[in-house]
Amino acid sequence: MDGPDSASGARSLGTLQAALGVVAFSLTFPATAWGLEGFGPWSLIAVRSILAAVIAGGCLLALRVPVPERRHRFGLAVVGAGVVLGFPLLTTLALQTSTTAHAAVVVGLLPLTTALLSALRIGTRPSRTFWAAALAGAAAVIAFTVQQSGGALTSADAYLFGALLVCAAGYTEGGRLARVMPGWQVIGWALVLCLPVTVPMAAVALSFEPVRLTAHGVAGLLWVAVGSQFLGLVVWYRGMAAIGIPKASQLQLAQPLLTLVWSVLLLGEHLTVAAPLTAAAVLVCIAVTQRARG
Repeated sequence: MDGPDSASGARSLGTLQAALGVVAFSLTFPATAWGLEGFGPWSLIAVRSILAAVIAGGCLLALRVPVPERRHRFGLAVVGAGVVLGFPLLTTLALQTSTTAHAAVVVGLLPLTTALLSALRIGTRPSRTFWAAALAGAAAVIAFTVQQSGGALTSADAYLFGALLVCAAGYTEGGRLARVMPGWQVIGWALVLCLPVTVPMAAVALSFEPVRLTAHGVAGLLWVAVGSQFLGLVVWYRGMAAIGIPKASQLQLAQPLLTLVWSVLLLGEHLTVAAPLTAAAVLVCIAVTQRARG
């Protein structure tokens, strides 16, 4: 019989898996910026989704995973529309004119939006302490990322806020489905279901957008396809299934700060001294949300 130690171990493993997903996602914007050096935005999105779908489809075939039940297909469609297509497309379009620091505003708001949609969709009811810590963490992240971008709103903001909504919906449905099927199958089937859209999209985009196979372009494409689009989502959905959607989503409060670190190391962007202060505030908020009971 499973005891308290077993349950605690499962929660710890779930937290670790969700955290690994956050690390993978934190590289997405810098990798996308690299990818845009070699590919057009529509080509990058379509090709990354196809590559991830080939990997996922191969795993599903090799393990002879049965086709999902009809009652799960709507949720998989939402995951595909939000996580596979919507968020990558809208953020990639935004990154054509926005810095990665400014785009990180979206990620700062994503945990709160995901928790809100989770409460509406599946009836979770986090405590007041949880919400207070989540709002404080989101406010700290937003203040930091807006300050990093100079406080100016750009034409990319419409893309970014649209990406926020569709991604939160995809995370909520994916976390719900990961309770009844392995997380890797959730994203795997979502990727495969999107192939009728991504294959024609790639054919059209590649015929209109020029391709330059630079080292950065190829490396960025491979990371967003394998790391962000598949492996990161596998551990992320497993983590959400283990510790719950609201608590897992709050780990993403650290994602904008990680993204800014990668932006400095990989893109040469400047990081102010405010970063460690914001990081400390965010880590405190994460600690509170992880301990708050719904």
